[in-house]
Parts: sequence; structure tokens; C-alpha cells
Amino acid sequence: MKLLLNVRFAGFLTFLLLLSFISPGQKTVINGVAPGAERKVIRVTAPGDLVTFWEKPVTSCRIDSTGRFSLTFNLDKTTNTIISIDFHKAEILVEPSKIYNIQVAPMKYDEYTEVNPFIQSQNLSIEAREEDSLELNTLVGKFNAVYSGFLMENFNALYRDRKKILLDTFRVQLNRHFGSVKNQYFLDYASYKIAALEQLTQYYNKAQLAKKYFMEKPVLYNNIEYMDFFNSFFAKYVTATSNVLRKTDMALLLRGTDSYKAVMKAMSADSVLKNEQFRELVMLKGLMEMYDMPGYTPDEVLALIRSTSEKTKYPENRVIADDMVSLLTRLKPGTKAPGFKLMSRDQKDLSLSSLLGKPVVLCFWTTYCEGCLSEMDLIKPLYDKYRENVHFVSVSADKYFSKMLYFINLKSDYVWTFVNIGDQSDVLKDYDVRTYPLFVLVDSEGNINKYPANLPSTGLEADLQKILEK
Repeated sequence: MKLLLNVRFAGFLTFLLLLSFISPGQKTVINGVAPGAERKVIRVTAPGDLVTFWEKPVTSCRIDSTGRFSLTFNLDKTTNTIISIDFHKAEILVEPSKIYNIQVAPMKYDEYTEVNPFIQSQNLSIEAREEDSLELNTLVGKFNAVYSGFLMENFNALYRDRKKILLDTFRVQLNRHFGSVKNQYFLDYASYKIAALEQLTQYYNKAQLAKKYFMEKPVLYNNIEYMDFFNSFFAKYVTATSNVLRKTDMALLLRGTDSYKAVMKAMSADSVLKNEQFRELVMLKGLMEMYDMPGYTPDEVLALIRSTSEKTKYPENRVIADDMVSLLTRLKPGTKAPGFKLMSRDQKDLSLSSLLGKPVVLCFWTTYCEGCLSEMDLIKPLYDKYRENVHFVSVSADKYFSKMLYFINLKSDYVWTFVNIGDQSDVLKDYDVRTYPLFVLVDSEGNINKYPANLPSTGLEADLQKILEK
């Protein structure tokens, strides 16, 4: 039986995974088969938090020659995880200490080898081996189907005409379908989906919604629908929608000697934010928005986020603050360049860390990119001039090593270092490679110096001269 789970997360459609066996105290296990993905790597990742959605690795394994795989990992809470093969993904809710048996629908993965993977990635379709109507993903999938049908049929009446009675009728319908469910994650999920409808219809005003769903309530950091409603409700809250806080000069407070204390004190004047833990969470949400807003200094915003990580008493807020720093500083000058270990043209592993001591020019390219080839022709004179002081590394995003090797062997003047990504697509994600060619300049200590760097045709040599003068 093939089922769809429509959980909103990072823009991907979610496909259903069903529970086949429960054994308390065991590690979480996902067993399955993925026809067409033999010998590819299958990965499980999860957001570190549901404010930044900063994705973190959970586990991975190589699918065997028969298409079978087994993924084992520890979880201490229900988690919205992402299963991926190459750039193709599906989302599933995974509960601790359970064993799942799944089948990934067949796909011709190699048809997507010469495209931009960020644009051409497909949704994996996951089939359940057995159906259990009480399993969490099944419940959420069925709930979302009912919810989406109601919303599509009644959107204008709810949003434009504010027909609140429709929502009352819908509650009765939901109770008929799901009234006997005991799974707490599902109950919270459903509650905050209804909260979104109440906000849409203005069933309650903003203060009433805050009181009903946030004030004196536990923060459900791992519930995707709670956090979805939180992110919507508190969007621009600190800088615009709070009647109290929008009158406060937050930019001035950020420049103070103890911005954490000053901002937290100012925010306590808002009655919705009396709870310290929740106030701190809302502050972090506001700071992430301020980072790119006119009138705020990014370094001051980052300083307060880092200060929050150091001073908070709440581990979940510390995770959010740390993820926020990682997200906002990603690939910025001075941050650590993502590491990799890739096969070089002489079929030896080459790691970025092995190149420390000299600056590194990284060029991400493909054999089918005409612009890449013209730019690489211009690398040769730079290589001849700076090879004693700079490493030049061209990173081929072609799926097959043999294709890269065949091409560069035709180019007698391509004498610098070449490596191939193969199935290590995470390197492209780490460097956010969305167009080719992409040049990145890494300093001698392994930190980003310039991202993106200029192309050879538009000033790469000037970038090199600057870094060598330091």
C-alpha cells in the first residue's frame, strides 16, 4: 500500500513510512530496499531545530548490490527526519526505539546525473510493507488529507467571509475521525494545525491565540506543527507586530555592553512573553530576522545570538542559537571551509585538510558546462604563475570519475589537481553549489577567504594577490 504524508518541512513533499514492529529499549532502525539505487549511499538527516531548519547528519550506509539497506541510530524524541539518496528526498516522522520496514519506489537515479541537483531533485516515494492504522505517519497523513480537503473547499469562506461556524463543524468532523487517538505527538500536531485555521478565520484575536496556544504552555520544540505555527505567529513580532516591542529601539539595545540582559528585560514588558524560556525563544526568532534587516548591524546581532548560547539555561534554546550562528555565518569569510575527501585524477583520496599551509582555489565544474571550460582554460596561466604558493583544485561534479578522467586527459595543459565528487553529493550541499562554475578561495589555515571568489575572467588573480599579501 502506497501512502502520502504531507508534512511541511523545507519545501519537500513527505511520503509515508509505516511502523512494522515495536520493541522498547532498542535503537531506532530503518530497514528497506531501494531498487535502482544499488551501491549508492542512503542518508538520514534531521534539522537540529525547527526555527533555522539547520540540517544535521544522523546516519548513513551504502545500499548493497541487491538494493537493501539498514540504518540504525539513537533518538530520544520523535523527529522529523529526511531520507535521501543523492539529492532525492522524503521526510518521515521517526519515533525512538522502533523498527521500520520500507520500500523506496524504483527510480532511474542516473538520469539525473547531468543537471543542477538543487533544481532537478525528485521526491522519493516510500511504500510501507505493512499497514498499522495507529502508526504516527499514518495518522498524520490521514489528518492532512482531511485538513487539506476542508481548506481547499472552504478557503474563501474562511479567509474572506470569516465563517467561523465552518470551523466548528470541522472540529466535529475531526473528532469523529480521530477522537480515539492517544498519540500525544499527533494530538499536539492536530491542535496546532487547528490553531492555524483559527488565525486564518480570526476566530480569536492575536492576544487570545497567544494565551490559548503559547502562554503557560510547554514549548514543543520537536513538534513540526507547533513550531510551524510559532514561526508564523511570531514572524516580525519583535520588530513590527508586537504593540509593545515595536516601540523599543532594539538596534540601540544591541549596541549596549550587555545586550542579552537589556533585550530580555525590554521584552518582558510584553505580557505574552512573561515566561523566560519562551521569551528567549522569541528573541532568537527576532534576531534571525534582524540579521538582514536595514538598521541592524549583523555583527551586533550575531554577538547577541552567541551571548544567548552562553547564558541560556535552556538546552533547546542553546541548540537554536548555535544553529543560527552556523546558518548566518555559513561560507562567510573566516569560517571553516567544509572538509572533503575525494578521489583525485591519479585515483588517490585527496582531502582539503591535506592542503593546509597554502591558499586553495576551488573550482566546481562539470564537463557539460561550456562556461566552466572557458574559465578553466584561464586557470593555466594562473597556475603557472602561482603554483609555488597556491593550490589549484578543480572539483568535478560529474557523477562518474571515468567521464572526468577521459575529458581532462584530452586537455594536455590541465596539469593541476582534479578531484571527482562521485556519489558524495553532500559536498555540493556543503558549498551550496547551485551554478557552475563556482570558485571558492580558502586561506592557508582552511578558512573561507572569499565565497564566491571571482572567476579567472573577472578578477581571480586580484583575489589571489590580496590573500598572498597577508
